[in-house]
Amino acid sequence: MKRNAGIFIGLGVLLALFFCLDICSGSIWLWPFDTLSVMEHNILHAIRIPKAVTAVLAGAALSVSGLIMQTLFRNPLAGPYTLGVSSGASLGVAFLTMLGGIFSTFNFQLSTLGLPIAACIGATGVLLLVLAVSRRVTGNVSLLIVGMMFGSIAGALVSLLQNFANPDALKLFIVWTLGSLSSVSWADMRLLLPILLLGMLFVILAMKPLNGLLLGEDYARGLGINVQRTRLYIVLATGLLAGGVTAFCGPIAFIGVAVPHIARGIFQTSNHRITIPACALIGAGLLLICDVLCSLFVYPLPISTISALFGAPIIIWIILKNK
Repeated sequence: MKRNAGIFIGLGVLLALFFCLDICSGSIWLWPFDTLSVMEHNILHAIRIPKAVTAVLAGAALSVSGLIMQTLFRNPLAGPYTLGVSSGASLGVAFLTMLGGIFSTFNFQLSTLGLPIAACIGATGVLLLVLAVSRRVTGNVSLLIVGMMFGSIAGALVSLLQNFANPDALKLFIVWTLGSLSSVSWADMRLLLPILLLGMLFVILAMKPLNGLLLGEDYARGLGINVQRTRLYIVLATGLLAGGVTAFCGPIAFIGVAVPHIARGIFQTSNHRITIPACALIGAGLLLICDVLCSLFVYPLPISTISALFGAPIIIWIILKNK
């Protein structure tokens, strides 16, 4: 217990340091305790602090949703987008951007909340389909396959829309798919934060049953765990956490797959009472580091590019370790 408490304190300190580093770094270095000009003050409070807060929320949400997906499917390579939530969000954005002329009739602005709302609608649509199927299938493997198929269908529809889109609409969609933390403002946070908090509530409700699922569904049922209800909580939590982040930030790769393995490796346990907060802290810190690295270039890189460079080697190591 003392060892775990010390690790949590250390992770908390590192998270605070990475947060400060993220709001200071960029095209110009800003130190919050110095006297800032009006322009620098606006940059700090209107752009960099919201971006850093978004990195913390997104990193924690994706990591926790990846952890519960790996537990549900007992698959070390499962992630927050396994059930097709990201593909559904992409389909919603594709409809809005590539059929923008239809929506412009209703003065629907692409530059404000149009893209997040469209992504939420698409992700929610896929989530509802998965929830409907989850009530009719008994095995998690079947649910996994169905989720992947829904994702494939959504991806195919996106490809179909791309063939008929004009270059400007296609460019806007591609920019969204690269992922960005800087597009979330304080106003957007008022919508994003409640979605993520509701998702975390379902995670907390499923925390105890998740430990039973580690040894399989039959063992969990033997302990008196309602597997069907637990699966519902996990699917809802993943849809809210991964779908909310994707809607406002675009797809962010590999964080949700890699961080749960890092957390289990550091704490040497699979107990969700420990790994859930551990994933939240590690995921938030890792995405802050990725954002800092993105800002070091003259032209800031997409966040998914850097997160993939972190996450892909970890996944390769997992595959080689498990042979």
